[in-house]
Amino acid sequence: MVAKKKKAAVQYLGTGRRKTSIARVYMTPGTGIISVNDKTLDEYLPLETLRMVVRSPLELTETLNSFDVLINVIGGGYTGQSGAMRHGISRALLEASLDYRPALKAAGFLTRDSRGKERKKYGLKKARRAPQFSKR
Repeated sequence: MVAKKKKAAVQYLGTGRRKTSIARVYMTPGTGIISVNDKTLDEYLPLETLRMVVRSPLELTETLNSFDVLINVIGGGYTGQSGAMRHGISRALLEASLDYRPALKAAGFLTRDSRGKERKKYGLKKARRAPQFSKR
């Protein structure tokens, strides 16, 4: 069952980013349905470990069955997107209640992971990969 975006009386917003992925998170009080780009979380993410990453802020704050979460995510791959979703859910939970802040902060969910792809340098094939060396 996929939750459609609708105007609710109470809605908490959060934006999460990781690498080149951006996730917009809309949380409303509900039964715990998580939908990503009009699919269920299980349909959208192929690996259970990535699904655990997305659910981790809700499990940490014990609100897994308290909110319906609607996520729009663009850019990057599955790993970056799941990290962006976790970041966005954490920020939306802060809007819901500031009591969650110490636990989320201690787990590192509120910190934006600033690591990105290193730029390619001239004379090299990739950022650090040099052309194959041949003596003759």
